[in-house]
Amino acid sequence: MKSKHLLFCGLAFFVLQTAAAQSDYVAPTLPSIPNKIFNIKSFGAVSDNQTDNTLAIQQAIDAAEKAGGGKVEIPEGTYLCGPLQFDNNLDLQIDAAAILRFLPINRYPGGLNEGTSFITGKSLHDIAITGKGTIDGQGSPWWPYAKMKGNYHRPRMIAFNHCDKILIEDVTLLNSPMFHIAISGSENVTVNGVTVHAPSSTDPVDPSHNTDACDVSGHHILIENCNISTGDDDYTCGGGTSDVLINNCHYGNGHGVSIGSGTRGGVSNITVENCTFTNTDCGIRIKSDRDRGGIVQNMTYKNLKMTNVGIPILMYGSYMAKEKEYRDLERITPEIAETYPAATITDKTPIYRNFIFQNITATVAPGKRAGLIWGLPEAPVTNILFQNVNITADRPFGIFFAKNVQFENCDIITSAGKNKLATTHTEMNK
Repeated sequence: MKSKHLLFCGLAFFVLQTAAAQSDYVAPTLPSIPNKIFNIKSFGAVSDNQTDNTLAIQQAIDAAEKAGGGKVEIPEGTYLCGPLQFDNNLDLQIDAAAILRFLPINRYPGGLNEGTSFITGKSLHDIAITGKGTIDGQGSPWWPYAKMKGNYHRPRMIAFNHCDKILIEDVTLLNSPMFHIAISGSENVTVNGVTVHAPSSTDPVDPSHNTDACDVSGHHILIENCNISTGDDDYTCGGGTSDVLINNCHYGNGHGVSIGSGTRGGVSNITVENCTFTNTDCGIRIKSDRDRGGIVQNMTYKNLKMTNVGIPILMYGSYMAKEKEYRDLERITPEIAETYPAATITDKTPIYRNFIFQNITATVAPGKRAGLIWGLPEAPVTNILFQNVNITADRPFGIFFAKNVQFENCDIITSAGKNKLATTHTEMNK
């Protein structure tokens, strides 16, 4: 058995190692775009909320590309449009009082058969969407199809794949039929000052489904000064992601700041700081399973305030469990967790290690639990530090299958009492 001294040294080393990795964070390189203006009205765009302006706006984009790049300007007014293809060295500048609006579902090219994304680009560089204006997805007629049987496809609002130097700044994104921002396999991504709003997935009048605000996977990512409230993940990333800073963002409805469920290829070196969460289903959410997992490591969450959240901290590796007793995360007990079967470790096993939770205050919605960290029997979560964490909730914080866990100056207040955790197969470092 390891001595307490060795456990403490190991935890201290991981804290120093994680802090050093995060201090090495370098902000993404911003795109460089020529200051040439291509106003869409010069290409025949009409602001009447009736005309299909897809061709006019695409012609403006193509003209900018032929000129070596520039700013395609959406001036004041409301412009209906269908799918657009981005080019290199391009800034789609949406001016204040300008609305770029999806064609309605009955006029959108491909409709539910294709679900073609609205703004797309692959293997591009130096691209931006900026301005004080709005992109409106008119998503309400699309959302019910998420719950209907059939081969239905809904468009994403912004979809960039394997691009370098991306900036999305100051715009407002509303009511996408599906994801609002979907960026995968990309380098140097900055999302700053962006507002993303759609109804909650439990909205009694018009629930939105899968309307993720900001799905960004890749390397060198900055998400800052954003105001987010949607019907699914407020931020999420998957495997192949590293060096991410999420700072000074305000989260409302949605599933919180998430990782997964696919983490194969690894997720590392993420810092979430100076953010608020109000009425979110989760604050911090990390999920995966044995068919899609990888290493998730070196995560720092600090200076966070959560109000009336469903669960402040959630981390588990049984996302696809079919048995009801393993899916009810609010009520899973140590006794139930102990019955979860072990499996052989493979390259798809979720491995979670090196987490710092620091200066976090949370109040939890009635009937909900203070948190849950649930490792797999064959792969416990390792190296977790809670420092200055204050949570008030009805149900206890559960920690199942974890090693090298330490609480410093924390007040976890639940019906079980102060700092009374529900644990099993957990190695605490006191």
